[in-house]
Amino acid sequence: MPSHAGAATLLLPTPPVVADGIALFLDMDGVLAPMAPTPDAVVPTARRTAALKAVEARLAGRVAIVSGRTLAEIDRISDHALVSGSGVHGLERRLKDGSIERKTPDAGVAQALDAFEEFAADRPGVIVEDKGVSAGLHYRLAPEAEGEAARLAQQLEADTGLSLQPGHMVLELKTPGATKGTAVQAFMAEAPFKGAVPVMLGDDLTDEYGFEAAAALGGYGVLVGPERETAARYRLDDVDAVLTWLEAVAKA
Repeated sequence: MPSHAGAATLLLPTPPVVADGIALFLDMDGVLAPMAPTPDAVVPTARRTAALKAVEARLAGRVAIVSGRTLAEIDRISDHALVSGSGVHGLERRLKDGSIERKTPDAGVAQALDAFEEFAADRPGVIVEDKGVSAGLHYRLAPEAEGEAARLAQQLEADTGLSLQPGHMVLELKTPGATKGTAVQAFMAEAPFKGAVPVMLGDDLTDEYGFEAAAALGGYGVLVGPERETAARYRLDDVDAVLTWLEAVAKA
């Protein structure tokens, strides 16, 4: 994980409401959408869709969702509001022209899925998610399984060479070679993002890669949720605060 060297720890201010010259990179769960018991429990909302379309129009297309979810899930939840997007922690990316870049799944993903399915079989509430290039183990509905799940994931990481990505009540073993940070970097090298100031909004540890990439390119991160050690420079309280901020940026 990122080191957070020189990271801010307390009393981060709210981000400025500015539109000219920025590019926005937005996480999904915990940022654009509230956390839910299961991945498929998150559904589109009219307010989110309208906010995304409005801010994309104001920023001349310089908006992308950068999520751990697949592009298909991003499209479902955002109601196809945006073209640009990155899924599965940078392992798949859709460019502004609609073309998609996707890493080849590591052979170890199938092994991880089999082990996760066996683990979940006798643990009600544990959910396995096959993202093609990664395998996810969700235990939000079975928090007592956290310790055993972590030990299994760590062993599989050692056995397969996959990258272990912890998140909110989920453990993901993914094909190596990409992060949300590499997705931000790739978008920023292309039109219409190139030359703008990158702003990354995220809530989870996986988003720290995006915060650090944005900062390295002259921009900044915005942490969503409670104060914690982070590379972000600003903070918003919750999903409602994010949508309110996006609506303000769209009118700036």
